[in-house]
Amino acid sequence: MNHSKGFLEILYRTMVRIRVCEESFVGPILNEEVRCPVHLYSGQEAIATGVCAALSEGDYVFGTHRSHGHYLAKGGNLQELVSEIYCKEGGCSKGRGGSMHIIAPEIGMIGSAPIVGGTISLAVGAALASKIRKEKRVTVSFFGDGAACEGVLYESLNFAALNKLPILFACENNYYSTHMPIQECRPENNIFKIAKPFCIQSYRVDGNDVLKVYEISKKAADQCRSGHGPVFIEFMTYRLRGHVGPDDNIQGTHTDIRPKEEIEKWKKKDPIKRFGAFLVRNRILEKEALEKIDREVQEEVKEAHQFAKKTPYPNPNELTKYVFKEC
Repeated sequence: MNHSKGFLEILYRTMVRIRVCEESFVGPILNEEVRCPVHLYSGQEAIATGVCAALSEGDYVFGTHRSHGHYLAKGGNLQELVSEIYCKEGGCSKGRGGSMHIIAPEIGMIGSAPIVGGTISLAVGAALASKIRKEKRVTVSFFGDGAACEGVLYESLNFAALNKLPILFACENNYYSTHMPIQECRPENNIFKIAKPFCIQSYRVDGNDVLKVYEISKKAADQCRSGHGPVFIEFMTYRLRGHVGPDDNIQGTHTDIRPKEEIEKWKKKDPIKRFGAFLVRNRILEKEALEKIDREVQEEVKEAHQFAKKTPYPNPNELTKYVFKEC
């Protein structure tokens, strides 16, 4: 599949934007400027980037506890995301949600939640509504390998299959459910196969290859939009940071439950470095062009933190504001 230089540059910039944003929180988390739990998406950028590039602006995305990447890839405002993680009034959830409750309905990011598997059934409901309204809208339900142990996923697969709903089930398999390796959760690492008994087309793809992610996601989105959905895709990936927060590998220590050798192995599969090397090797972009993008993104993220620090915290007297719809 041929892609324009402009499109490939957007993919690279989006991944870098997610990575730089995520890494920019390491310092504020460690010095306790950021107080809410923060699940960093570093290492998984190719999935959010590739999937969302295959969607239209009107398509829906439902996220998880680790959804900064989904929000940014779908077109969410960077300053509002950073402000929300600082729990500031200028955040996308007005400072009431923090890292795990981010939303931007104006661009189709319908929301995220910390409950494992908690948004899967909501995504199915949105897909049902889209079908009833004949909107030709695709809904993506992002979830991790841990959600494959939740009953709601199987109920949702069955309902979606029965009604041929326009939904893409996107499983980001990073091999760990919190701190438990997948071999202690499942007798076989074969999550993509769980959709087969429901007669749902399923795929497994390298989640660190942004072009493969995009191409299979575009195929799936087209299938859903034409009325032949749903589709299930398992993306194989790895988070480079801890389950929550940066990790425990600070100042030369290694207390992460994951083997150090395993982490180093996956760092060599870094999706951004791989794609950057691909662009240079195929003479699509020069190394200097990539470095320019990196610098521009660094400045953008820096400005977002400055904005967040200037915006106030929510007014304590407005504790119940936004809890109920105001008529």
